[in-house]
Amino acid sequence: MRFFETSKYFSLKKSTYINLRWIAIIGQLVTINLIYFYFNFKSDLILENSIILIGILSNLYLIYINKNTQLSDKGAFLFLLIDILQLSCLIYLTGGIANPFSIFLIIPAIFSSLYLGFKSNILLVSITVLIIIFLTFFNQPLPYPVSEHFHVDYYYYYSMPTALIVALIFLNYFALSFGKESRIRKEALNKMEEIMSKEHELLSLGGQAAAAAHSLGTPFSTIKIISSDLLKQFQDNNDVKKDIDLLMSQIERCGEILKKLTLNPTVEDDFIDKDLTMVDYINEIIKSFKETSKKIFIINFDQYSNPLNINKSMEIVYGLRNFIGNANKFSKSKVFINIKSDNDITEVIIEDDGEGYPKDVLRNIGEPYIKSYKSSIKSKSGLGLGIFIGKTLLEKNYANILCRNSQTRSGAEVNIKWNNKDLSNL
Repeated sequence: MRFFETSKYFSLKKSTYINLRWIAIIGQLVTINLIYFYFNFKSDLILENSIILIGILSNLYLIYINKNTQLSDKGAFLFLLIDILQLSCLIYLTGGIANPFSIFLIIPAIFSSLYLGFKSNILLVSITVLIIIFLTFFNQPLPYPVSEHFHVDYYYYYSMPTALIVALIFLNYFALSFGKESRIRKEALNKMEEIMSKEHELLSLGGQAAAAAHSLGTPFSTIKIISSDLLKQFQDNNDVKKDIDLLMSQIERCGEILKKLTLNPTVEDDFIDKDLTMVDYINEIIKSFKETSKKIFIINFDQYSNPLNINKSMEIVYGLRNFIGNANKFSKSKVFINIKSDNDITEVIIEDDGEGYPKDVLRNIGEPYIKSYKSSIKSKSGLGLGIFIGKTLLEKNYANILCRNSQTRSGAEVNIKWNNKDLSNL
């Protein structure tokens, strides 16, 4: 049934929901029995407690029979519907909409907006509105002795359900809006963690490859020397000579494979182990793009008077790489990188000669899952995850980031600025 189609974003933790229901059930029991026995308000106590018993039994079902740790969209919808119907029955028996506790009717529907799918939430809201209207016109009088002197003007009486319905729709709209943003951001952050995890795995693999190349260097040299000696000894034997030539060619091939795996292990090891200046960071990142890109990278560091050494950080590398990668992707032919540093700040300005940020996404730059509808860049544009990940990683490392269209060139501009004292603490 497509209406109850579940999603990984819409799930409710069962233990939390059970605890909240126990609080509501205990509150109902205390209120009903306190009014009856302490204040001597006469009402149908047996029927009211029987209705509360339905809530108790449904909670016990969740604890002992339902073995899932998360409630699906369908399951959560059914139990929230039980909550609404159970409470509405109590309200019906105790004055209807004039009962001050009628405000609790809107809570399950608002709760559903955070954890249920849109269609399930709309259905619960609609049911709640219908119940509020029903309780306005059909209900039992408030318990004695309140009914003797409690009289409400019609204007005030009908304003109460109106206020409840307006509050329900208003709060539900806000909960849906904030819930959607929260789920989107959560997914984007999970994506970022996944990418960073892969980066660390690749870094570890690179280190292992470098260690393997170093360790295998001596055995390969020994095999090569022995092979050369064997070749001299069996020069006259064509069959043996052919096999030794094949052996030596395969040794050479193994050496080349190890070199490719390590990607120049001496440089890579230095990059991993040594403190770096911002120019080192940028140069290493640009090297990785030059292997696959035909764009021209123009680096300017005329105002680089204080080359501050910074501890190697994969988060800074990946954050800068995302912004430089975007400039490379959307530029026409050139990417401009201006690095500034003095006694107080270090600044990296990345510009390109492309079309710049489209106006329809400029105000939301840095948010995940945004997409331009501009036809000229639609084919190259992604979902904004690159900027979101880069911005999140760099801001986590004390950077202040400004994304805008360049004031001196045709393309986009990213201004990344650190206080030097913050960089020193990385």
